[in-house]
Amino acid sequence: MASTFVAMFSFFRKKSELERITEQYQALLEESFKLSTSDRKASDLKRAEAEALVPRIDELKNAQG
Repeated sequence: MASTFVAMFSFFRKKSELERITEQYQALLEESFKLSTSDRKASDLKRAEAEALVPRIDELKNAQG
């Protein structure tokens, strides 16, 4: 019963910075992939934006433990 309660209301939980940046990273990679068939330059720019987030993601993961 308790696990059902937690699962039902987990969407109210505030996301951590790591979760937000990871989601942003994934969204940029998806957008880069979609653009890769039509506009290679835009695709490369989105990929570069995503890669710029990697050091911050690594930093946050290392800080967690």
